[in-house]
Amino acid sequence: MTGIGSIRSALAAGLAILLLSCGAAAADLALLRNGFTIRHDRREIVGDMTRLFPQGGESSYIDVPTAEIQGFEKDLTLPRTPAVPAPTAAATLDLNQVVNSASAAYHLDPDLVNSVIHAESGFNSKAVSPKGAQGLMQLMPGTAGKLGVTNPLDPKANVEGGTRYLRELLERYNFDLVKALAAYNAGPLRVEQYRGVPPYRETRAYVAKIVHDYNRKKIAQEKAEAAEAKMKRARRTTAGNSAGAKARSVTATNGSTEVVP
Repeated sequence: MTGIGSIRSALAAGLAILLLSCGAAAADLALLRNGFTIRHDRREIVGDMTRLFPQGGESSYIDVPTAEIQGFEKDLTLPRTPAVPAPTAAATLDLNQVVNSASAAYHLDPDLVNSVIHAESGFNSKAVSPKGAQGLMQLMPGTAGKLGVTNPLDPKANVEGGTRYLRELLERYNFDLVKALAAYNAGPLRVEQYRGVPPYRETRAYVAKIVHDYNRKKIAQEKAEAAEAKMKRARRTTAGNSAGAKARSVTATNGSTEVVP
């Protein structure tokens, strides 16, 4: 399964040197040897790399080893959905509720589901990849159909379907998270073909990105919990010392006022 963010992070590698112009018609597809495609408006040769410009601007591009490109063809699909404004606080709250509900239903950590969404779509519920993956968790039409998701651009339906699919993959690979994530990105057949993570840069970068993001959240949580536990112990110690001091004060007072016959 391919997400817009995951393609960009996986293939944006290499240093720019000696720009040699090579014009390209708008809306072409670069056909990669690993089976993926990248939509672009124009391209240039940079040493042994081919620089693809997805949006026609100079600041956004993807460097791909020229040897990994099989060829180019016209993109006959509909234009990609334009970027949507950043979500409001209410929308973010609603998405958190959707993720929490789906995670509880399929017994997954909400932080893991959020990490997958971040890698797949960058939390853009209207995201559509060049290969046709849609929505927050970038469900391909065939996968969405099998999961019973009739509208992949509906955030609730998409997250419920994607979370269910992730759970199924975890069970399939005996809860090996790395294999499950690789299958979510490249498909179970590829994982079984290579008996693990396929040798695709896009897939390996995708898995690493999610694992890193998820681990970062867990480490932050552990630090916060440790700090909170330390504060609670400090409060108990302070309260205990205060109670002991009060008890000693009362004893001393009683001793000073006691009448001895």
